[in-house]
Amino acid sequence: MTAIFEDRDRADTAVEKLKAYAQPQRLMILSFLATGEHTVGEIDAATGIGQPALSQQLAELRRAELVKTRRVSKQIWYDLADDKVELCVRSMEAILVGASNPGKALEQIIRGDRVPDISEAKAGTAGFAQIL
Repeated sequence: MTAIFEDRDRADTAVEKLKAYAQPQRLMILSFLATGEHTVGEIDAATGIGQPALSQQLAELRRAELVKTRRVSKQIWYDLADDKVELCVRSMEAILVGASNPGKALEQIIRGDRVPDISEAKAGTAGFAQIL
């Protein structure tokens, strides 16, 4: 694997992908979807984003290929696109939200444990990403 510093195109690609994560409402949606597949109504209820903004952010997440959808009758279900997206979201939660031991939390995430040790999440705008 080439390190980011060794390849400008790889760095540009990484930055473009990170831009999709770098919006509070989108990150809230992704964090909630890390708990499993959900409907728009469930996402709205959990995040409190509200329908117009939620629809816009879900469309952005689809364009960035961070979420996938499936339709059952009139209901659309959303889920994270793949394991890489889940790993990224859970890593951000462990590192940026304030796990008491980010290294241990990252080890748990890499092993595939569903709930990392995030017992001392900081209050404030990033508090939404705490794993319950």
